[in-house]
Amino acid sequence: MQKFLARFAKDESGATAIEYGLIAGLIGVAIIAAVTLTGTNLTGLFNRIAGKLTTPAV
Repeated sequence: MQKFLARFAKDESGATAIEYGLIAGLIGVAIIAAVTLTGTNLTGLFNRIAGKLTTPAV
């Protein structure tokens, strides 16, 4: 039983999987933040452009 516990304590494959999961999660959060910021900036840009447009006289 002690050999099993010692081997289990030395096994780092689970820790590696958790680290990769955390890295993937952080990358996902960064992508979401970048897309949200870009969307907000584009909305402001389109609103400024729309404000400068005039309707044509008929």
